[in-house]
Amino acid sequence: MNLSVGVYKDASGQTPVLRCVKEAERRLIDGELTKGYLPIDGLADYRNDVRKLVFGDSVDADRIAVLQTPGGTGALRIAAGFLTSQLSPIRIWMPSPTWANHSSVFESEGLAMEAYRYLGADRKSFDFSGMIDDLKTKTAAGDAVLLHACCHNPTGVDPSGDQWREIAALLAERHLLPMIDFAYQGFGEGLSEDAVGVNAVLDVCEEAIVCNSFSKNFGLYSERVGGLSMVTADASAASAVQSQLKKLVRCNYSNPPRHGAAIVSTILADESLTSMWHDELAEMRTRIKSLRQQFVEKMKTTGGGHDFSFLLSQNGMFSFSGLNHMQVDQLKNKHSIYVVGSGRINVAGMSEARMEQLCSAVADVVEN
Repeated sequence: MNLSVGVYKDASGQTPVLRCVKEAERRLIDGELTKGYLPIDGLADYRNDVRKLVFGDSVDADRIAVLQTPGGTGALRIAAGFLTSQLSPIRIWMPSPTWANHSSVFESEGLAMEAYRYLGADRKSFDFSGMIDDLKTKTAAGDAVLLHACCHNPTGVDPSGDQWREIAALLAERHLLPMIDFAYQGFGEGLSEDAVGVNAVLDVCEEAIVCNSFSKNFGLYSERVGGLSMVTADASAASAVQSQLKKLVRCNYSNPPRHGAAIVSTILADESLTSMWHDELAEMRTRIKSLRQQFVEKMKTTGGGHDFSFLLSQNGMFSFSGLNHMQVDQLKNKHSIYVVGSGRINVAGMSEARMEQLCSAVADVVEN
């Protein structure tokens, strides 16, 4: 049982192609006339879709420079390149813990990194006071701060709306540059609900960077569909930023791939396909919540009984289970169940049919 890889799986253990995606692909293939290069910054319709989904009407469109990127990782890499090429010397503060690849991506561009407290000492709760204290006492004006918009990876622990507003106010007060990783929009509470952190930041911060991905919410993992948005003070700054971003892309991957972005734009341009997408996204989100609930309930009656109710307040695909390295190792060697060494579990990889097997194994390593 593989609960380490960050992909959604259905009840049969497959990562499905959404119905709306299959229909959009049929239309694209039937009407496709060229395989010519895209512009350096990507499809114009797609970039407008990124603006609408991420920001809604909260920011004037002419203040936002947008790139189509090869996944959310591509967006992070170009953003890091922008920081080092345009704002050096600069350092970025990252939550502890954060997605394992963040440090590798930033290091590849020579970006200096620091960490702020995020997960509590119990490895289950949000250390909000520690985060605020670190950002208030250790940062300097002009530093960048990496934030997870929702469904924090790897912990599943997110700030509340009030906490987001306090974080945003501190960023503005200390003149810090927010970089928001928005990889799971729609997998927490909903498309608009999951943007509460983005909106809170942009209510008080004139500038921000948002890196988003459609891998999860459209199920387009292999198509590498992402976006990089830079919110600037005015239209003139946005134009200048767009030019510098295109320069970075030109010497990296030159221009982005067409197919995945065209799928997204085809779906969002058609009312019936958009409605189908909303329904399918809700199905995935609801099933993940159900799997989390089933695991917690089953653990109460497995072995000596175990309280994993702290998982219920976590959001999205991932949860920190609280398992230590030795327990994770025993899960693998004794039960052939794979989770990340930190104890992170991909809830979206669980199976209703194998829940009893999973819970029995977890109970065994906890008790022994």
